[in-house]
Amino acid sequence: MSAIRLLLVDDETEFLDLMRKRLSRRNVELTVAATGDEALELAASQRFDVIVLDVRMPGMDGIEVLERLRSVDHRAEVLLLTGHASVESARKGLELGAFDYLLKPVPINEFLFRVQDACHRSRLRAGRE
Repeated sequence: MSAIRLLLVDDETEFLDLMRKRLSRRNVELTVAATGDEALELAASQRFDVIVLDVRMPGMDGIEVLERLRSVDHRAEVLLLTGHASVESARKGLELGAFDYLLKPVPINEFLFRVQDACHRSRLRAGRE
């Protein structure tokens, strides 16, 4: 499998730095964004297999980013990630087509497995696998 093109969106810069280090040797081309606006700009200009969105971010939250991605028919699979789980946000995210809803802290191997699974689905839908 070619490298997974992953966009990771989270307002916690320490988390982004940690994930950058952990994913650097795992066949992942990682791009990071710290805001919803930045994520939408990147998604409009680059192709990603998977987008991981923090549910709670200042300004535009992950659910709103997902809504906007789906309104322009963006095809990347989306995983929602949160440290503040709620049934409402999980339900809304899954209704909007999120691939999965993950809780922080998520072990790196489980995170990577979910990303790989989402990537496989994304590439199948795009006819690239």
